[in-house]
Amino acid sequence: VHLVESGGGWVQPGGSLRLSCAASGGTFSPFRMGWFRQVAGREREYVASITWVGGSRYYADSLKGRFVISKDNGKNMVFLEMNSLKPEDTAVYHCGQRATVEVNEYTSWGPGTQVIVSV
Repeated sequence: VHLVESGGGWVQPGGSLRLSCAASGGTFSPFRMGWFRQVAGREREYVASITWVGGSRYYADSLKGRFVISKDNGKNMVFLEMNSLKPEDTAVYHCGQRATVEVNEYTSWGPGTQVIVSV
């Protein structure tokens, strides 16, 4: 599976962005898809995830209420709506897949899309 993120860019504090993650390369049926973010020099941070069948959503506690994860099974895409953005949301955002319920590990990372929040 090949994942590619898009939709990043520069936005002022308080603004919004919608990130997309497109999957390609064979049969795509993960257990869950997730968004993570990473700032240079820091560990990758969990943002949100969604189960592929059923659509249950999970969020990092610090981001609840501002970020919304969604998906389009027909298009093999996952989205992240980010609202009320803050400078501390600046990071490279990656999507990854958790293939099975048995293995709590995300793989097949995309190259990421840069989000910059500043005046």
